[in-house]
Amino acid sequence: MNVTITLIVVLYMLLMLAIGFYSSKKINSNTDFMVAGRRLGPLLMAGTLAATEIGGGSSLGVVANAYGSWGMSASWYIIAMGLAFMILIPLAPKFRATKVKTVPEYFRRRYDKFSGGFSAIVMLMALIGLTAGQFKASASILEVMLGLDYTTSLIIVTVVITVYAVMGGLWSVTLTDFIQVFLIVIGMCIAIPFALNLAGGWATIKQTVPAEHLSLTKGIGGWGQIAGFVIMYVATFSVGQEAVSRYYAARDGKAAIQGSILAAIVNFTFAFVPVILGLAMLSLFNQNLLDANVIDALKNNSRYALPALAVATMPAVVTGILFAGIISATMSSADSDLLGAGSIFSNDLYKIFIRKGAKDKEVMMVTKIAMVVVSLFSLVTAIAANNILTLLAFSFTLRAAGTFVPYVMGHFWKKSSSAGSVSSILIGSILFFLMDRKIVPPIPKVNNIIPAILVSLVAFYIFSVLFPPKQQSLDLLYEED
Repeated sequence: MNVTITLIVVLYMLLMLAIGFYSSKKINSNTDFMVAGRRLGPLLMAGTLAATEIGGGSSLGVVANAYGSWGMSASWYIIAMGLAFMILIPLAPKFRATKVKTVPEYFRRRYDKFSGGFSAIVMLMALIGLTAGQFKASASILEVMLGLDYTTSLIIVTVVITVYAVMGGLWSVTLTDFIQVFLIVIGMCIAIPFALNLAGGWATIKQTVPAEHLSLTKGIGGWGQIAGFVIMYVATFSVGQEAVSRYYAARDGKAAIQGSILAAIVNFTFAFVPVILGLAMLSLFNQNLLDANVIDALKNNSRYALPALAVATMPAVVTGILFAGIISATMSSADSDLLGAGSIFSNDLYKIFIRKGAKDKEVMMVTKIAMVVVSLFSLVTAIAANNILTLLAFSFTLRAAGTFVPYVMGHFWKKSSSAGSVSSILIGSILFFLMDRKIVPPIPKVNNIIPAILVSLVAFYIFSVLFPPKQQSLDLLYEED
């Protein structure tokens, strides 16, 4: 491996650790650690929101899908995220107005302790799976980029991510995210001229790839699948601790709205960058212009063909920046998942069910310990499991299927009740599980989360009407802005 490339990636890792150390000096309370003191402005909001959701799937995954059967329509994987951020704009100030630090805390304050505890367990399981999956993806990328063995790569990324996230909490995660989203976008953008030049320009690419690859809808499966992506992202962004914590951390409702808009713009801007790279690679393959190492990478795992192409054809500095951007994509998601898991355990399980009334400093220490434990568990899981990506996709969607409706409706409908919340979480989650396992026949060409959310909504409404909420004040839930 070229020394320049290795040096750039190593410097990037050291920078992440330095930011963690710097951020640790800003932590004076649990609020600082979990929600960055609720002081994030629009730019930091946008950077951390975009970086959290633009992971390995949105970078190398989209390149691979554009090269494969999706073609130009792979851009919808990222465009749908931008649309979801836009749809969340009316909710953004509501999210910020709450006094909570985690989504399960919202359920506990809005409904009851059972709703809070049940949602905490569902979300914690999802975040542990997501953390393991992102560790695995980060290690696989580092393995390909630097020529290290998989286990060594996994240990390196686990240690780096855990150390800077534990040192600085959301302050650290936000600052590293801001740099990481810059590296993701810039790293892949600077690769485009080299890829286009190798392929003979855009006109040549259009002539050497199948016509259906230039369609914006065919490869992905049409408008129904696109709508499914948007709905899935809206649901998961609304209740995912790794995303919602950014809204909780905003300086005020206005900053939350502006951050959401800017994050959407980042997604819209970035959407076609990996697609162009994927189509350029397909053109190079069809023209028999790919290096033998790149062809081997395509045969083994098309997600890692871009790094192989960069090493074979691009200057070392360009390749190093691209590699730093690629590893940033997965690390920016992993640190958020790790912090979310630790926050939920300490704030919604430890403080409520294990040691009631634990003090602020104790909860913060438990958060850090939980993050280390989750990190170690995720490390072992990433070593042992081959199908972790399937498991994390399942857990990622499962939490949204049951918790999306009571979380969003609780902000707007005063008659939302505990019975409605519990029934919605249980019925929505169970239906999604049964459809995912094909025990209940899924609806053809419809994402399973859509019927699960609809049934969850019906259950929520019926049980809230049959068992209305007791007289309660929402003063403990919302701040005066």
